[in-house]
Amino acid sequence: MSTTERPRSGYCYPNKMGRIYLTALEDVMGKNGLVAILRLAKLDHYIDNYPPDNLNKEFDFEDIAALHRAVEEMYGPRGGRGLMQRAGRALFANGLKNFGALAGAGDLAFKVLPLNTKVKIAVPAIAKVFNATTDQISNTQEHPDHFIYTLERCSMCWNRTADKPVCHTAVGIIQEAMKWMSGGREFRVEMLDCKACGADIGRLKIYKEPLAE
Repeated sequence: MSTTERPRSGYCYPNKMGRIYLTALEDVMGKNGLVAILRLAKLDHYIDNYPPDNLNKEFDFEDIAALHRAVEEMYGPRGGRGLMQRAGRALFANGLKNFGALAGAGDLAFKVLPLNTKVKIAVPAIAKVFNATTDQISNTQEHPDHFIYTLERCSMCWNRTADKPVCHTAVGIIQEAMKWMSGGREFRVEMLDCKACGADIGRLKIYKEPLAE
């Protein structure tokens, strides 16, 4: 099926985010690896032709899901999970950190805050950026020792069915965001529920305490 025949979801990320995402995938798997994935996903029109560097919302959820399917098909579920988490980390490091509410985390006033305060600010800030700039819908709920980050409308599992959660890019994004906003600490992030597995919404658990160094 060609890209013109694949039904569009009608929900999108801005082109700039799509461009950063494809660049992150290229960083993780190399130019030839990404070309192979794009061909397998029937997204040949992106080969040497990444989305423009603007905020027009034109990078469709269906294309994100197709990329995830292709990575899992080529590398297997376990290999695909690792690659997509790395891609999520690269996506954040390569430019997502400069979006909206996240950009202020580089300011000195934020850097001197206590770690627990940074964490309380960081998690909602990630959701706020996606809600403000994309058609993804995310929310957060705070609990005594963790946060729940929800994916109520999600690109990664759009029109997908699976036995296990598949939204691994989200895990990588949150891991890298927490590392950056905490000044270099690593945090445990778990994918609890995924719409591809039949859940009502996607849910990720973000532990408040950083991992031991």
